[in-house]
Amino acid sequence: MSSEFHIGVLVFPDLTPLDMVGPYEVFSRMKGAKVSLVAESKDPIRSERGLFFLPDLSLEEAPDFDLLLVPGGLGVNRLMENQRVLSWLKTKAEKAQYLTSVCTGSLVLASAGLLKGYQATCHWLSLDVLSLFPGVEVKEDRVVLDRDRASGGGVTAGIDFALSLVAELQGEKAAEEIQLVLEYNPAPPFSSGHPSTVPKEVLEETKASRKKAQDLRKEIAGRAIENLQIVQ
Repeated sequence: MSSEFHIGVLVFPDLTPLDMVGPYEVFSRMKGAKVSLVAESKDPIRSERGLFFLPDLSLEEAPDFDLLLVPGGLGVNRLMENQRVLSWLKTKAEKAQYLTSVCTGSLVLASAGLLKGYQATCHWLSLDVLSLFPGVEVKEDRVVLDRDRASGGGVTAGIDFALSLVAELQGEKAAEEIQLVLEYNPAPPFSSGHPSTVPKEVLEETKASRKKAQDLRKEIAGRAIENLQIVQ
């Protein structure tokens, strides 16, 4: 690894804050790393819960990155059809050592054709959406590393994802030191953090409450796939 490892994090309206903040906290503590927030413009970005982020760079100002991260959130729906962003991702992917995502950010990478031939994961609610993209091997793991692609599951998995990449880049000891400093020692009060452990009633109610949103996302994915096939 060179003396400076430049990490670019794409931010956009209605992103899920923890998708970005979790990995940012880990990566910013990695020796020799520089983390930059990149957006379509340098205007403040409002996340899906109202928290604002201030980008460091616009797309045009962004250099080539050693690692590029796309988080997820409600705003992913728009990004899946945003040709300016998708084209930018494809260009930057040519020079990046690692192209990565957290949560539904993998849907954006898939919409740019950047996950074809790779294993990837995302939030459990959208695994079936990711599986619609030809050539993407969907895994239900919390963290998936496949050559120069890495993806994390939903939201909190971004911390595990980032620690896994630190270990990949600088060794387990470096990752363990960061984990210790962050006191990342999960002991959740409920065993409801995954479909396999949550009470069935809670799972079914959660899926039902989000069915309309997930159906819409599938429609968007269908259009993104059609456009991808046209472009290719």
